[in-house]
Amino acid sequence: MKRLLTILLLAAGLTALSLQAQTLYVCRGADVETVSAVDFGQNGAVLNGTIDTSGIDSITTNVPRLRFVGGDISMLAKYEAQHAAYKTKDGQGIADLIAFLRQQGWNTLRVRLFVDPTQSSDQKQVVQDLDYVTALGRRIKQAGMLFMLDFHYSDTWADPANQWTPAAWAALTGDELATQVYEYTRHCLDHLAKAGAAPDFIQTGNEISYGMLWGPTGTSTYICTPDADEATWNRLTTLLHQAGRACREVVPRAQIVIHTERASDPATLTAFYDRMKAAAVDYDVIGLSYYSYYHGSLTTLDEALNAIEARAYGKPIQIVETGYPANWGAPGTTFDYSDTYPYTEAGQQLFVADLISLLKRHKTVSGLLWWYPEANACGATGDLKSGWYNVGLFNNSNGRALPALYDLGSFK
Repeated sequence: MKRLLTILLLAAGLTALSLQAQTLYVCRGADVETVSAVDFGQNGAVLNGTIDTSGIDSITTNVPRLRFVGGDISMLAKYEAQHAAYKTKDGQGIADLIAFLRQQGWNTLRVRLFVDPTQSSDQKQVVQDLDYVTALGRRIKQAGMLFMLDFHYSDTWADPANQWTPAAWAALTGDELATQVYEYTRHCLDHLAKAGAAPDFIQTGNEISYGMLWGPTGTSTYICTPDADEATWNRLTTLLHQAGRACREVVPRAQIVIHTERASDPATLTAFYDRMKAAAVDYDVIGLSYYSYYHGSLTTLDEALNAIEARAYGKPIQIVETGYPANWGAPGTTFDYSDTYPYTEAGQQLFVADLISLLKRHKTVSGLLWWYPEANACGATGDLKSGWYNVGLFNNSNGRALPALYDLGSFK
């Protein structure tokens, strides 16, 4: 019988290609031998001849849990086209924002996808069709970062108050709509994969706490309120089954994210994921939105995370959308946190520090993504120059990166 040799690997970091080891501790019975650093290939089998593996029965690696940190940069290509001036905190020009973000410790970037954005009344922000997303997704992957694809399954913004069926799908019902979701999802993923932009995470719907692909615009048809009938909920889970099936067939290694935003309402939040579990919906990650100015204090988020963890769904949690103002309150603010975190660059930075501290106390939380960090009116020459978003991570007057951008990388 071959002797048993166990190797404990302490990792400094993980990329899509290799695992960089600092030290190997080789255990032979009661003896421990320290071995110099080696690179483990994707299959974990390459030892570079450092030790004799001929008599090894097994190799056990113990790697610190990887966390994912980054943001949704869906508007980057349009800002670049309008000549927005991105700069470091010291005022140096940034030639490639994606490469710069990676240098700051970010490893995951998200991009939204609409079915037919030409149907939207918002032609300033709703521009992400398949070609746009493919080009930006390819850049993300070529930069060595992870790509999260956010299917909106709508021609315009999909959120808790708006989940309207695309115009081209309006006449489809029942099995026809489920088939369309499958075929559309599969087509998009196949297109991305062939272009070198296969996503690593896939949101099958955006903020779908109350369902998706509702009936005719302005009606209440198919909205999944907590007391909605079983047929309405079954319709939603059928759509998610079909979307997930397409994901598994085209990019089986990608992680499927089910994204909700009821951080302020743990009962509704857990009732939703209870439904997903009961229907055996196939997914890997619980994705949450958390904006203090809509959802409440960090204590509120803590309670929501505790509620999810208590249900033992067996899924990691990612905060796939968050943000905090650096100048003045966000539009529609319902919870003013400025006494604790002033609307200043320093206040935004303090919010990030406390958010990260909270999330690190929850072992199930593996991801943190800032929404719209690339908002930057500095130098922009087109329709993005006015009405800019005040929760980004660049100073819109001088284009300089804000301190919070650099601090986000410490979540890892």
